[in-house]
Amino acid sequence: MTVIDIHAHMFGYAWLDMLKKHGAPNYASEHLEDDRDYLMEMGAPACAFEPEAFDYDKRIAMMDEAGIDLAIVSLTSPNVQWGGEAISAETAQLANDEMAAGQTAYPDRIRFFASLPWEYPDKAVAELDRALEIGAVGVFATAHIGQHDLVDPLFEPIWQAIDDKKLPVLVHPTAPYGSPQANFGRERILMPGCGFMYDTSLAISRMAVDGFLDRYPNFKLIASHGGGYLPFIHGRLDVFWDVETLVKMPVQTKPSEYLERIYYDAIVYDKGALDLVIDIAGPEKVMFGTDQPMPHNVPKLKEIIDTRKESGAIYNKNAEALFNL
Repeated sequence: MTVIDIHAHMFGYAWLDMLKKHGAPNYASEHLEDDRDYLMEMGAPACAFEPEAFDYDKRIAMMDEAGIDLAIVSLTSPNVQWGGEAISAETAQLANDEMAAGQTAYPDRIRFFASLPWEYPDKAVAELDRALEIGAVGVFATAHIGQHDLVDPLFEPIWQAIDDKKLPVLVHPTAPYGSPQANFGRERILMPGCGFMYDTSLAISRMAVDGFLDRYPNFKLIASHGGGYLPFIHGRLDVFWDVETLVKMPVQTKPSEYLERIYYDAIVYDKGALDLVIDIAGPEKVMFGTDQPMPHNVPKLKEIIDTRKESGAIYNKNAEALFNL
C-alpha cells in the first residue's frame, strides 16, 4: 500500500546558517551535553538537529526503512519568524529553495509546504507566489507568530491569497505563549509533549469562534498531531459557547461544527485518540503523518491505523485528493 506522510520536517543548511546569525535572543543552535546540536527555543532545547533533516539522501533512506513512499516536508517551529523583515523574507526564500531542490532530486518522493515571512504581508504574498512556482503544494504556519494570533488582521492579505488559491495549510505548534514562565527547559519533553498540543488547540479554537473559517472558506486547514487537545475538548467548547453572555461571538455555528470541517494528521499514539479524531472529522479528513526525523514511532502509528477499516484512506487516498498528487 502506498504511504504518504503529510507531516515530516526538513531544515536545510542555509536556513541553519540564518538561524545562527539572526535567531537571537529567542532562537539558537547549541551543542549540549549529549554531544548533539539542538534547536533552542525560548531557552529550552526543542529538538536535535538530526542529519536526516538536512540531507535528502539520508531522508530517503529513513523513509525507505519506515515504508514511506512520499513525504510532504516542512520546516518546523520557529520556521522563519525572526530577524526583521529582510532577514525573515530571505530565510523563507532560502528554505523554500532548499526544499524545492530536494523535490527536484527526488521528484517521486518529496513535496513541500512553503514557509512565509508572515509578519510582512507584502513579502509573504510574493514569496507564496514564488514558492508555488517552484513546486510548493501547500503552506506552513505556526500556531501563533510572535505575539500575533493567526486570526490577527495583520495576516488578512496572506490568508486571502491562500484562500483564493484553495491551498492546504498545515498549522503546526511553536513554543506556546508563556513558555519562559512555564519553564519547559526543566523537563524539555513537556514543550513538545504538552505545550505544543496546547498551542495548536488554542490557535484553531480561536479560528472557530472568531468567524475566521467563514471569512476564508476555501483553504484546507490541517491541524497537527491529531489536533492537539481539540478532539478531547470538542464538546466542552460548545457548552461554554452556548452560555456565553459577556463576549459577543461573531458566529452562529457551534465551535464543534467547525472542528468537524477541518483536516487532521494521525500522529497520535493511542487507538482511542485516533478513534476520537476520526469520529469527529470523519475518515476522509484524517491523513498519515510521522513528524520524522523528530521523535517518532512509525511502527506504532501504523499498528494503530491498521485497526481501522479506513486505513487506505488515511495512508494515501485522502492526501492524494487534498494535494492533487
